[in-house]
Amino acid sequence: METCTELYFLSTLACQLFQCMEEDEIEILASNLLLLSHMLERMLVGSH
Repeated sequence: METCTELYFLSTLACQLFQCMEEDEIEILASNLLLLSHMLERMLVGSH
């Protein structure tokens, strides 16, 4: 059930950000979060 809670939280957060940010700001944030995701994934792979 924790996964459902996390998905609900992320969905709610995305909707809130979409409502209060400009399109160019959302694009920059999305790009930065994707980059962060890739960096964290690489760190996890490198630590094993």
